[in-house]
Amino acid sequence: MRSINAIEHSDVCMLMIDATAGLESQDLSIIGLIERSHKGCMILVNKWDLYENKTAASTKEYEEKIREKIAPFNDVPILFISVLEKQRLLKVVETALQVYANRTRHIATSKLNEFFLPLIENYGPPAIKGKYVKVKYVMQLKGQPTFILFCNLPQYINESYKRFLENKLRAQWDFSGVPIVLSFRKKN
Repeated sequence: MRSINAIEHSDVCMLMIDATAGLESQDLSIIGLIERSHKGCMILVNKWDLYENKTAASTKEYEEKIREKIAPFNDVPILFISVLEKQRLLKVVETALQVYANRTRHIATSKLNEFFLPLIENYGPPAIKGKYVKVKYVMQLKGQPTFILFCNLPQYINESYKRFLENKLRAQWDFSGVPIVLSFRKKN
């Protein structure tokens, strides 16, 4: 209950896991809660000094295992720290500030439309029942990573196309550590 309360009252959540234990099922449920609450997220792997194979390759493997478990929301900063040895603690603060900046980033409607409309025109959603979805314009809600796409048939947009647009948006602008919401609304 304290974790849920802390998530609700935060902007950036830092999930600290034990390097020797790895990512457990409770950690996965907390990450899911953070994502559903649309909060910034970063994962801290503590006790990295006690982990046996501390090479660059083992760090990369450990990170890949975490990203596999938390997919599809895997654009999360993962830091390997040691609180006892005071390793990379300043990097934690810097990363938290960056995630907060990403969460509060606002992109002008004109820039969003310049980016999205040609993309959607070239790689549009698949036609369903012979009907094509046409997106009129895109806007972002102020102060949050929620994007509203106004179109003629929002009910025909599937999850894979939403993920495609989200990946293109993340490639264009840095939203690392922030869950993005794409909402399709009807506009004639």
